[in-house]
Amino acid sequence: MKRLVAFDLDGTLAESKQALAPDMAALLADLAGHVAVAVISGGDWPQFEKQIVARLPLGADLTNLFIMPTTGTKLYRCTDGVWRQIYADNFTPAERDRILTALDDARQQAGLANEKIWGEQIEDRGSQITFSGLGQEAPIDAKKAWDPDFAKRKTMQRIVQGQLRGFAINVGGSTSIDITRQGTDKASAMRALAAHSGIATADMLFLGDAIYEGGNDYAVKAAGIDTITVRDPAETMTAIAAMLAFLG
Repeated sequence: MKRLVAFDLDGTLAESKQALAPDMAALLADLAGHVAVAVISGGDWPQFEKQIVARLPLGADLTNLFIMPTTGTKLYRCTDGVWRQIYADNFTPAERDRILTALDDARQQAGLANEKIWGEQIEDRGSQITFSGLGQEAPIDAKKAWDPDFAKRKTMQRIVQGQLRGFAINVGGSTSIDITRQGTDKASAMRALAAHSGIATADMLFLGDAIYEGGNDYAVKAAGIDTITVRDPAETMTAIAAMLAFLG
């Protein structure tokens, strides 16, 4: 069995921007009692706190959890009952301005500027800037129906790539494009996690719903790290239950 199991969040542990179901929270806590557990996704710390941390059962071994927001460009650990930021690879003001300008121009060119949106369409998360086609607070049904074949986001991705050099532009979630520094993806997050934890990537396993070419989880597989592709949170629960049966 691996020493660390890492997970994508939206579409893997929970529906987009939704809290962990009680059964999932219990399974995740049980797993953290046996091995280290990491969660790597594009959201920022407040989203992780709401979706994961606040949902874990009392008595969960929080010291065995590695929370990695904004595609792993940040790391949070719990010590003495308090969650603390360990590092954050934040953009400079000049980088931020370049990205925001490119995104605004790209959504105009791609014809996405006049979409009905719920909440902010472009969000600055410090170490990552995210474009959400329908806004950060869009309902799940609308998000699932908006770009199921990725065509809208891939068009915008190509436009942004032509304007921004030195940055990674990845399709993520169900409506999002995530921008980080070049070389930053979930594989680099796993390597940073190995350096911090002392657990080699060979002793890690990653589960995600987007482990396909162009998906924001695929970099982990391409880096040679062991992965399991899951269809949805229900399939993730089955996988965790199998791991716990083996560990038990």
